[in-house]
Amino acid sequence: MFCGIVAGEVPAFRVADEADGVAFLDTRPVFKGHVLVVPRTHLVTLADLPAEALPGYFRLVQRLAVAVEAGLGSGGTFVAMNNKVSQSVPHLHTHVVPRTKGDGLRGFFWPRTRYADDAEARGYAERVAAALAGP
Repeated sequence: MFCGIVAGEVPAFRVADEADGVAFLDTRPVFKGHVLVVPRTHLVTLADLPAEALPGYFRLVQRLAVAVEAGLGSGGTFVAMNNKVSQSVPHLHTHVVPRTKGDGLRGFFWPRTRYADDAEARGYAERVAAALAGP
C-alpha cells in the first residue's frame, strides 16, 4: 500500500515528496493533520533503514514535526514509530501527530477520527505542505 503511494499508483493527500521520503495524511488520523512519513524504498522496520539514509529521513521527519505545529497551530506534536508489533502496514513509517493541551490522548490508546470529506483532508494536507515549504 505505501509502496503504491510512493510510486503514485495509490491516491493520497501528499504533504511532501522528496528524495529522502514521502509524507501524506493518515486516512485514519488520531487527530486531523496526522501525517505519515515513509522512506522511498520499501523497508519494514527502522532496523532496515541503512545508516546513510538516517540523516535525510529523520531530517524530513523533524521538518514535518515543525510544519505540522506551524501549519495547523497545534501546541506540539507526538512523533512515533511502531516496529512489527502494532505496525498495521509492514512498511517503515513515522507518525507525526498534532497535539493540543487537553486533546485527550493518553498513553498509546489512540482514538481515531475521520475527515468530513476529501476537501477537508486536502485542506489539512495543503496547510502542512505550505508550512513545510516555508514563507
